[in-house]
Amino acid sequence: MLTEERLILESGVEARVVSVIEPIIRDLGYRLVRVRLLGQNGLTLQIMVERPDGTVDVNDCEAVSLEISPVLDIDDPIDREYHLEVSSPGIDRPLMRRSDFERWLGHTAKLETNRLVGGRKRFKGELMQLDGAELTLKRATIGPDESDTVSLDVTDLADARLVLTDELIRDALKRDKALRAANGMPDQDPANEN
Repeated sequence: MLTEERLILESGVEARVVSVIEPIIRDLGYRLVRVRLLGQNGLTLQIMVERPDGTVDVNDCEAVSLEISPVLDIDDPIDREYHLEVSSPGIDRPLMRRSDFERWLGHTAKLETNRLVGGRKRFKGELMQLDGAELTLKRATIGPDESDTVSLDVTDLADARLVLTDELIRDALKRDKALRAANGMPDQDPANEN
């Protein structure tokens, strides 16, 4: 799971950051989800990580930050001052690997392609099936003369992320609870704190 290739890759400075930090993150036992430079607080370097099972907590983020920060200072891929933010992908996570798409089939996602597909680059709908490189999406809204489903080649994706819905929250909480139980960790459900 640590070596599963990401389908959506960074470019430019973000790609340079990936080349510097990804081996370190992998050696620590985590997977790199995504790297983004954001115009928040001047400039923020956002690095999303997770364990192979999809979990991550604040201690994991701190451990990764402590290891990559000095390496980024030495390599210096960003030519100006920035804030480093190491975080989890969150519930409405970006979908970066084949396993992400497979794990979240049946949920709503927003997708953007790097080329026009049927006159569009942006799509929103339910992830229906992933067969080889072909992803089938049941569209949330359709225009005149459009099918309610569209097939996209995952190699054409520039961005993909889950949409926050009640169903996604329920499924994410169930998944987290099952992973905690499997790993012998206490349940963090506030309703169970008595």
